[in-house]
Amino acid sequence: MEKLIPFTISDLAKVTNFRSGEIKFGEKMHTIPLGADPEKFMKGCEAKYVLFGIPEDIGIRANYGRPGAASAWKSAISSIANIQHNRFCKGGRILVLGALDVKSEMEEVENLDFNILEDRVKLSAVVGKIDKEVAHIIFTIIKAGKTPIVIGGGHNNAYGNIKGAALAFGRPVNAVNFDAHSDFRILEGRHSGNGFSYAYEEGFLKKYFIFGLHESYTSKNVLDIIKKIEDRVRYNTYDEVKIRKQKDFDQEMFNALSFIKNDPYGIEIDLDALPNIASSAMTMSGYSIEETRLFVSYFGKCTNAAYLHICEGAPDLGEDKNRHLIGKLIGYLVTDFIKANYISESV
Repeated sequence: MEKLIPFTISDLAKVTNFRSGEIKFGEKMHTIPLGADPEKFMKGCEAKYVLFGIPEDIGIRANYGRPGAASAWKSAISSIANIQHNRFCKGGRILVLGALDVKSEMEEVENLDFNILEDRVKLSAVVGKIDKEVAHIIFTIIKAGKTPIVIGGGHNNAYGNIKGAALAFGRPVNAVNFDAHSDFRILEGRHSGNGFSYAYEEGFLKKYFIFGLHESYTSKNVLDIIKKIEDRVRYNTYDEVKIRKQKDFDQEMFNALSFIKNDPYGIEIDLDALPNIASSAMTMSGYSIEETRLFVSYFGKCTNAAYLHICEGAPDLGEDKNRHLIGKLIGYLVTDFIKANYISESV
């Protein structure tokens, strides 16, 4: 894992607000000791969950989106470190692996313009490089017997998550995506809008359920493609559940889980599905934070839940005085997943 920037015990101490009479996650979470081999340490570590950050927004830029998602990892780890360690959730269940080193890639694309075809090709090529690194790290975490929790970056990283998981399990995996968009667009070069279609085309993604599509922002072409392969790709829409009340939220979660649960599956959470959350494609209408937390908890309970990915949050695009709120939201989702998944493993 040459492109990994390990998160050290010193880094953890810097973001933990120590307080007398309290125990924070930052005092209990594990880190890779200086000089230790990350792969060997992961295998022997008692922690079941491995936090991994991807501080990039290159795939978003390649998809005509607003940059900013690169800042989510820093915000999230600061919030997670200050969650209370108690009987409901324990910090010792987490190993903070670190973040992908994308500094050179971010500098490489800094002045590129996605409106220029040549620049867009370059952006896609850089996304392809990041894909390989993400897939390798996810593969390594799962082969070590751990569950990855991936934070930050654009939804382009779903491809690397799925590929890495599929290679680790030795077979294609499934995915459920809580998202306003399908991210199943045409294979036109890698970006944040086609991570799942590339994973499907290349044989890493077996079954895929999109939960909460916004009807006004899904193209006829994508809907036509999905209709032809509905034995492997299905969806529901936010509009039919929350606006027209044609379908029930809880029943739809049951239907989606029934579709994917027989194989290892990834839980993908795109924060642009939530209204007024700072992201590359902010929306004014969408599922609530409480419904998102219910979703993560529900899908986290199954023993075939292979990873959690929370993406597209962009603290840099939010109000200055409330930039910490994206990290706090991610912290809620991370602990909801661990509480549900850890209990299911213990039963």
